[in-house]
Parts: sequence; structure tokens; C-alpha cells
Amino acid sequence: MTASPPPALASSAIVMRNGRYLLVRRSKPPSADMFAFPGGRAEPGETPAETAVRELFEETGIRGSAPRLFATYDLPADKADGAGGRHFFLSVFRVEADIDAEAVAGDDAASLGWYSAAEIADLPAPQSVRDCIAKLEATRA
Repeated sequence: MTASPPPALASSAIVMRNGRYLLVRRSKPPSADMFAFPGGRAEPGETPAETAVRELFEETGIRGSAPRLFATYDLPADKADGAGGRHFFLSVFRVEADIDAEAVAGDDAASLGWYSAAEIADLPAPQSVRDCIAKLEATRA
């Protein structure tokens, strides 16, 4: 019996401004055409926090700082998502960013925007994003 490869490491960054969350519409698998926090796969030697900050910058042009681990997800392989059935371990970080920094879609982001929790409820988004938004909104109440 062949052992399955370890999960690929990925991280994403939650940036919040005036009660709205920064989301990108992903242009590539996994979760292509879905709205998600800026993020992606780790590069060799990167910590999960470094991945989150790098991916935030690559996808939005915003420089993040002070990443704080918020949640983790073990995402089993899904052959239907176009990522070749990769198993991912996702680390989600809350990240600080300059309140005046302008977000511009780059890298794997087809588009981006700042969305309220109510707006996100109507967008196609991965369950991990919905879970994080629910937890964040519960702490704001």
C-alpha cells in the first residue's frame, strides 16, 4: 500500500477595513471563480505566516504585517476543483494593513473587493471563508 503524500501547505490573509473583508475572485484552481481571502501555496522554506503576507501582497498589492493565526483547515483532495486532487493544509491569518493602502488585483486574482458579511453570504465562496466570517462576526456582536 502506497502512503499518500503529505498535504500541500497553503495560507491566506484576512484583512478587515470598516467592517468589510478583502476578498479576491480566484482565477485558478483550487476554488477558481470563487471569492476567497488572498492566499496560496507555501514556497520552500516559508513559514505559514510568511506565506500569508507574501500572497496578500502578490494578489492585492497590500503589504501586510503582524500576522496572527486565526484558524486552520485540513482540506481533503477534491478532484472536481481542478487542482489535480491535491490535499491542502490551510492556515488562515488575521493580518494588519495600512488603512489607506489601495488594493489592486494581481497574480492569481481575477478581481477583488471589500465585502460585508451579508454580501459574502451571497457570493460563491469556499466553506473555510464562510466559517471564518461567521467566527469573526460572532466576536464583533
